[in-house]
Amino acid sequence: MRTLCVFCGSSSGHAPVFREAALQLADTLLQQDVTLVYGGGNVGLMGVLAQAMLDGSGSVIGVIPEHLRQREVALETVSELIVTADMHSRKAEMARLSDGFLALPGGLGTFEELFEMLTWTQLGLQDKPCALLNVAGFYDGLLQQVEHASQCGFIHPAFAAMLLAGEQPEALLQAMRHWRRPAVDKAEEALRKG
Repeated sequence: MRTLCVFCGSSSGHAPVFREAALQLADTLLQQDVTLVYGGGNVGLMGVLAQAMLDGSGSVIGVIPEHLRQREVALETVSELIVTADMHSRKAEMARLSDGFLALPGGLGTFEELFEMLTWTQLGLQDKPCALLNVAGFYDGLLQQVEHASQCGFIHPAFAAMLLAGEQPEALLQAMRHWRRPAVDKAEEALRKG
């Protein structure tokens, strides 16, 4: 994995463990010479992560829509800053640049971004792993909801299993490297049969 897209909060959250997790992820990416692709902001966990990468002489590609750059939330010192017309083209560009997607803790935008990428993988539009860095159990409820939806027949188990999760960045990146997309057509057929 040469490039990793990280979705995360434009807030740092209340607990110091979230900021510490962003710093630990940056250390792991630096050690493994992985380029960070992220939302281009200088605020919240995204700013913490990107600045830590830059401080360690890592490569950082920020992708930000023009309306957010105008609000002065862009980290202008990244290795490369790509400004897009809107949020939709931002996600498409981030997907194009990345070998996989990982979510640190975040809010609605973080959830939406990761689940769109997971859906694109489910539909066969890309073949890239999606993962949650489950810091201090932050994503326990979300993982339970995915499992519940699967048990209720709304997500085929093969698709539910596509979402990787772990507490340690090193192990999670290793799992992402070994991940393979399930046979989507067979899973879709089984889901339709019910």
